[in-house]
Amino acid sequence: MHIGILGPVEAHSPDGKVAVGGPRPRTLLALLALRVGDIVPLDRLVDELYGSVPPADAANALQGQVSRLRRALGDAALVEFHPAGYRLALRGEQVDAHRFAVLAAEGRQALEAGDVRGAESLLSEALQLWRGPALADVPLADHAVRLEEQRSAALGSLTAARLRLGTADVAEIQELVRQHPLDERLRGFLVQALHQQGRQAEALQAFEDARSVLADELGADPSAELRAVHLQVLRGTTHREPPAQLTNFVGRQEELRRIKALTSRLITLTGPGGAGKTRLALQAAGPGAIFVDLAPGRDAAAAALQALGLKETVLEPEERLVLALRERSALLILDNCEHLVVQAARLAGHLLSACPSVRIIATSREPLGITGETLCPVPPLDPAQSAELFADRARLVNPAFVRDEHTAEICRSLDGLPLAIELAAARTRTLTTAEIALRLNDRFRLLTKGNRAAAPRHRTLRAVVEWSWDLLSDEERDLAACLATFSGGASLDAVESVCGHDIEVLDALVDKSLVEAADGRYRMLETIREFCAQHKRVDAAHAAYFADLALRADPELRRGDQVRWFSRLTAEHANLVQALDWATDADPALGLRLVSGLAWYWYVKGSRAEVRGLALRLLARVPEESTEDYAVLLALAAPERVQDRLVGLRGPIRQPFVLIAWAMLSGPPGPDTPRTELQDEIERSDDPWIRGLLGFSNAYTAWTATGDSPRAIAQAREALALFLDLGERWGAAQVLDVLATITEDRAEALALTDQAIAAMAELEAKEELAELRGRRADRLLDVDEAAAERDYLLALEMATEAGLTATRALAHTGLAEIAARRGDRGQAERLLRLAQQELGVGWMHASAQQRVEAALSDLTR
Repeated sequence: MHIGILGPVEAHSPDGKVAVGGPRPRTLLALLALRVGDIVPLDRLVDELYGSVPPADAANALQGQVSRLRRALGDAALVEFHPAGYRLALRGEQVDAHRFAVLAAEGRQALEAGDVRGAESLLSEALQLWRGPALADVPLADHAVRLEEQRSAALGSLTAARLRLGTADVAEIQELVRQHPLDERLRGFLVQALHQQGRQAEALQAFEDARSVLADELGADPSAELRAVHLQVLRGTTHREPPAQLTNFVGRQEELRRIKALTSRLITLTGPGGAGKTRLALQAAGPGAIFVDLAPGRDAAAAALQALGLKETVLEPEERLVLALRERSALLILDNCEHLVVQAARLAGHLLSACPSVRIIATSREPLGITGETLCPVPPLDPAQSAELFADRARLVNPAFVRDEHTAEICRSLDGLPLAIELAAARTRTLTTAEIALRLNDRFRLLTKGNRAAAPRHRTLRAVVEWSWDLLSDEERDLAACLATFSGGASLDAVESVCGHDIEVLDALVDKSLVEAADGRYRMLETIREFCAQHKRVDAAHAAYFADLALRADPELRRGDQVRWFSRLTAEHANLVQALDWATDADPALGLRLVSGLAWYWYVKGSRAEVRGLALRLLARVPEESTEDYAVLLALAAPERVQDRLVGLRGPIRQPFVLIAWAMLSGPPGPDTPRTELQDEIERSDDPWIRGLLGFSNAYTAWTATGDSPRAIAQAREALALFLDLGERWGAAQVLDVLATITEDRAEALALTDQAIAAMAELEAKEELAELRGRRADRLLDVDEAAAERDYLLALEMATEAGLTATRALAHTGLAEIAARRGDRGQAERLLRLAQQELGVGWMHASAQQRVEAALSDLTR
């Protein structure tokens, strides 16, 4: 049940409006509602209902009215009898007058605390409860006057809030003044509102009208407060405050904390278009700031004069501003400085030097570049904030919206760019998130329906980026288009080599927020990159540069500086794959050289499966040939065909991946395996890396064939010395693992294995790390069963990530052996059946199968 007295007296139940007939039952309901939850004394009720001439039996008459009211409400329990009087058994929020009083009080408190937007929202909600004059159809004049006074006070507070937000409606204030002509506060509001809108003459006339009315009606002069407002108009110090925001502010808490902590008088928020710089500036500034929007103007000083409500005079605009601001403590927001950056910098410098109490927050796609400026970059939103923003804006057009797995995908594709996310969220009115995600490959066509009230440059995603593009010089546009060819960013060397521009042009793009610089790399947000790529591409130069990089890096990957070179190729992984993708169709010969140069990097990094599709495409476009490069391509694209090609190779080996591919496909040679010319070529090689590889291979095969441990260990040590001299961690780790396998000392085996793992970890070699972790578990099995179990589980996880099914089978087998030792034969059998399902073809799988079958045999004994 809800009771309304802010207008005609009404009662509403869940089923609809309740008819409360007769003036006395309605009056009784109003009296009880005015003090909802409290007991209203009997004598007061009688006085209010019957006035100075009550009936002879007033108590019975009152009880009769109570009975009529209870019948009308349909629930006798709502009007409780107490010895002292009657009580309306409802909560305060169920009576509109009580709800109004609470909201109005909260609004006034928010206004006093400086939360102007919160105050405006609370007071607006409070006043929307009114349906007309209070208690309009019952004879309770005194109560009605009191409620109307509360309403008037709330209207005054709401007007004060809107004045501070710059959204006050002059016509509404004029109507309030007409209703309350002697209210000096309202008269002052009217003067301020007129002046905010640049209507200075009308503002001054409004003050004169107030002076006349007060003199005629009260014989009094205007109050000190009203005179102060008049003086502000004369001095031109009333200004337009920042625009009210219509949506929730999401995220950016870290940036707000940083801005609050800064002591600089000039803070410039920099970032690409659509990053939310203006919204962040407004949130950081709060009410009372002077908002200067430079986007539509051509003169920064003139725009500032307009924001301050000042007219141009014979003084220069900058001097007119100084005159108005030098004795004031003021915060200016200079918004959208980028297209007037020189003017904005000059204006900011002049005001800060001449007005010691003025502070400035500027927003720009590039710094102002003056002394004392503190830059505060506005980065994309993080994934959690992006998803929160998308959901918040989506619910504005689709209240039933619920986040799903596509929400994060959309936000990630849009680089966490707030404007792009808001435009995408607006599409949830007609599209599912899955449909939006699918269409983001043409984001400029999809994200075209923005806020019609926004500035044109913010209505579509294309308009946002075009605004930045149009502000670039020809050189900057050329470099921006060139940079868009790169995937995942680029190093300075790559930019200079491929694009042919010097560092000054690149720095300009960084300053203008088109390019991000971090850790020696330069990258574009994907949205900006896609736009710039429509103007120019330099794929041939890009592919040539990265082919050269791959061929230069390949030998370094097996030398002492290998960690740095692996890191460099890892940083360029996306560019290398892109170069191969382009070369596969446009220049297959270059693609073949790229594959050969990158094969060892891909092998160590465990990326062979990722590039197999590209390798297959390239294989279909290059002629067959008996070359090392072609053999490498076959090893990646069609390994079942590579062995015959390897047997026929002649000449010195340039790409050691050939040897690894051979070993992976053929396995250790048997005693009866016929020798090939390639083997002879390997044994004649004076390359220390190949000699080390041959040494540890011979050590292992001789040991497995003869069991001569001392000889095998000596050979392995010689191979280890070669790899250590080179500083080559991959080879050293392989030898350390062989030594750990051969030694009979368990502690030494574990120490050697740990050394091998440490070496591979430096290279981030996923496949070898998974295999070594499994062998470490094998070596722990009879020493520390719990530690072995942890290592098997870790090996299983790593092998799953690397896609190594044979290693997964071995890990399952090790875990099965532990389960069997603990007496859980059912679990052991289940794990071994899982291991069987992992097995495939090839000698590595055959070796794993032997261990699985042996474990199954032991289990069934």
